[in-house]
Amino acid sequence: MTTTTASRTARLPITNEPLNGTARFFSADSFAKLQSVMYTKPIEKGSVLFWEGDPADKLIFIRRGRVRITKTSDSGRHITLYLLQHGDLYGQLDPFQNQVHSFNAEVLEDGEIGMIQTADLEVLLWQHGDLAIEFMKWMGLMHRMTQTKFRDLMLYGKSGALCSLLIRLCNSNGTLDKDGTKISLKINHTEMADMIGATRECVNRMLADLRKENVVAVKDGHLVVKDMDYLRGVCRCENCPLEICRM
Repeated sequence: MTTTTASRTARLPITNEPLNGTARFFSADSFAKLQSVMYTKPIEKGSVLFWEGDPADKLIFIRRGRVRITKTSDSGRHITLYLLQHGDLYGQLDPFQNQVHSFNAEVLEDGEIGMIQTADLEVLLWQHGDLAIEFMKWMGLMHRMTQTKFRDLMLYGKSGALCSLLIRLCNSNGTLDKDGTKISLKINHTEMADMIGATRECVNRMLADLRKENVVAVKDGHLVVKDMDYLRGVCRCENCPLEICRM
């Protein structure tokens, strides 16, 4: 086994807990193999796991807490691409040597992550063909998630991107409510603006229009989507699987 900096942390015990998030693309047996080379690390709100340009030499698995993956624009603004939560696996793998991260990873809630060094992962993939196939499927999932987010923003403008965002939030953090689908995650307009590359004022205006159309409502500080079909129509929803249409 390759000795890595992750050896300073505790090795993650193999468990049979149900898989959530993007980790669901792995069978229990394959994920147990990943756990065999995974090390734990506590994370604190406000800390940064890595910056753009840092070496991309590990995968991270969210055991507890939330992590935001962002991209820095030329103006210095951070655009949110992913909101990782329990059960999500994330990493940037590059076929070339000396790969570096293209994004930042900021911790939003205290929690714990598992880390897999790419050197250890490569050994596993060489040894287990079934794991390699499942890993390729997971990589394809991550690419499709990114592509669909850029598609919504580039093809259907800010309103389409906002409607797509609301659908994704419902799929990732939605609970059924008598009025529709309640988004359990409290999110402010500035955070939503960062997710679609818009200004806070623009999001305020678009949400006000949606409330007038009785498409969304606010209940106890949470957004409630009352007309999902309306949102799907605006963003030309392609009925992607829930594994892709998420944050």
